Amino acid sequence: MRIVVDAMGSDDYPVPDVAGAVLAAQTWPDDQITLVGQADRIEVEMERFDTSGLGLQIVHAGEAIAMDDEPAWAAREKQQSSMHIGMGLVRDDEADAFVSAGNTGAVLAVATLHTLKRIRGVRRPALAAIPPLPAGHFVTLDIGANADCKPSYLVQFALMGSIYAKAVLCRSAPRVGLLSNGEERGKGNQLVKETTELLEASDLDFVGNVEPKEAMARQVDVVVHDGFTGNIFIKTIEATASMLSNLIRDEIKSGPLTAVGGILARPAFGRVARRVDPFEVGGGPLLGVNGVVIVAHGRSNAQAIKNAVGQARRAVRGGVVEAIRSEVD
Repeated sequence: MRIVVDAMGSDDYPVPDVAGAVLAAQTWPDDQITLVGQADRIEVEMERFDTSGLGLQIVHAGEAIAMDDEPAWAAREKQQSSMHIGMGLVRDDEADAFVSAGNTGAVLAVATLHTLKRIRGVRRPALAAIPPLPAGHFVTLDIGANADCKPSYLVQFALMGSIYAKAVLCRSAPRVGLLSNGEERGKGNQLVKETTELLEASDLDFVGNVEPKEAMARQVDVVVHDGFTGNIFIKTIEATASMLSNLIRDEIKSGPLTAVGGILARPAFGRVARRVDPFEVGGGPLLGVNGVVIVAHGRSNAQAIKNAVGQARRAVRGGVVEAIRSEVD
């Protein structure tokens, strides 16, 4: 496969971006991994690794979109950015997917307005997340691309999320739940109530309203919500995992006996940490545009970038874009 990595994306670019691309090239040596960004800075980082025999190449992009850039302005004014050029390679069929840990709003603006554009019939692209939970992964969307939504948008989110769950998570008949403040039909705001009626009339396997506890127990495969609610939902999951980890660490250090117990239990704690670490997933897909785009967290390390490349590979192999294009049409 041909995967493009935005070398100017993460908070600490290009260090984790280049290291993650090298890890990906080592993991999938038959792939072509293209780093897009300021060539001189990428080359300096590349010198730290033995890249002989790896399918790595560099494409120069003179501009970088910063995390604090206003997305619409950056997408319009920085057209020589790594995002524009990287997604342009996908648009021109010179690459199969684009991975970035950069400014999420800018990724959305560049993809929808300047390079890949929306799939015909898609009302709004949606940004999805795949939370790593002990009960298993599920798809949750939208997590921030669309703060204000209409019921018809949420129905399309459910469709695109179901397609992704089938293609990437291998769920043969994805169960769809609508995030609400109660399981009972009739709960929720006007958006939830109107969306419920549309989802019940659809061909999707809609199981009704779900609360966060059902989602976290993976009683559904796809959780649907507007971007404002979804952004709070996913950030609450991340914050809760971090809080519990810190709380356990503090309690283990509180006395000599718990410290000894902590040493003995360290392998188990390590396994738990890996099972709930969002970096083990790598990133989430931007669904509804004409190309595979994976958005990683700005704090991504090399492992997260490598795993985001893995997400991109699975989306390409599963034919996610083609399936959405067919189903929406």
